[in-house]
Amino acid sequence: MVKVLLSGTAGPYGWPEPACGCASCARLSPGHRLPTSVVLDDVVRLSPPAGLPLEPPASLPKGYRMTVTPDGYAVSGPDRGRVLHAVSPAQTGGSPSPSWAEEAYDLVLIDLLDHPQRLGDLRRRGLVTARTHVVAIHLDHRLPSEAELNRRLEYWGAQAVDDGTILDTRRPAPARALAPKRLLVLGGARSGKSTEAEMRLIAEPDVTYVATGPTGRRDADWLARVRAHQRRRPPYWTTIETTELEALLRSETGPLLVDGIGTWLAGVFDGCGAWGDPAHDRPRGRKPGRFGTALDAVAARCDDLVAAWRQTRAQVVAVSDEVGLSVVPATASGRVFRDALGRLNQRLAAESEEAVLVVAGRVVPLPV
Repeated sequence: MVKVLLSGTAGPYGWPEPACGCASCARLSPGHRLPTSVVLDDVVRLSPPAGLPLEPPASLPKGYRMTVTPDGYAVSGPDRGRVLHAVSPAQTGGSPSPSWAEEAYDLVLIDLLDHPQRLGDLRRRGLVTARTHVVAIHLDHRLPSEAELNRRLEYWGAQAVDDGTILDTRRPAPARALAPKRLLVLGGARSGKSTEAEMRLIAEPDVTYVATGPTGRRDADWLARVRAHQRRRPPYWTTIETTELEALLRSETGPLLVDGIGTWLAGVFDGCGAWGDPAHDRPRGRKPGRFGTALDAVAARCDDLVAAWRQTRAQVVAVSDEVGLSVVPATASGRVFRDALGRLNQRLAAESEEAVLVVAGRVVPLPV
């Protein structure tokens, strides 16, 4: 395919949706984006309403072929160009064709708002490469604004285009933006910080998820949190449960998602026996010996973590609790932990290319 006309790029009712009262639709003028409509080389039309099967044409012009694949409809043209209209198996209305083949696409048209991990899976299987144009379609009020849409697409290596855009697949695909090597995502309880961290890496083909929480914990609330995180993660991600985070930072080279620094530090307090360290009640002005208390051992582990963070070759997204805005802990050990985590957050942020604060699901970049 050489010429791809997208006369519409929105969901089946457009964006904004008529008579919809949500904030996302209220921000836009009527007709901002029309329902998705795609025409290839002026001869092949792909215009399925979202959620409904696309009926393949009874016949195609000479040299064109449409094949049902597990990822959607693959269309090839006389120039051997390949376009994927990525839809779920339910939308294709049938089983994959016996003749479908897994080959890289020149263009992928895909709904990324519900399941962006599908793009990561296509990359993992070699169907989307650096030469593939990835264009988001079926855009609608599942996101609050165009600005948030473009922010996410930048991380995912995809683009949104205006209605009426004509794409030429012979031209090079836009280069992916360079991701920060180290990103620290801070936030309070239920702020959306883990969701933000996962979103940053969701379209990557190979991610190691590092769970630093206690593996032996069995209370219902903790298990419910674990299951919620697992449901959000792609099944092809690798999960490692460990508190030996320093070693991973030094050995890994691929993307790491660390969730989180607070539970890592709690594990270090456990391992060093620091919760009951009498230094918690040390009179002001008296300093411990360098290795004289369990808290000194905690400090040494923190020093090692910061050193590993500074030296890592991996792309790291780490989640940590912003403890400075919460109530003052009632116990001495709680106050010592809060202070230790606050200091550690500062040190990691200083060694990070990017740090953000998540409040009520909204992301605030922290300037250097």
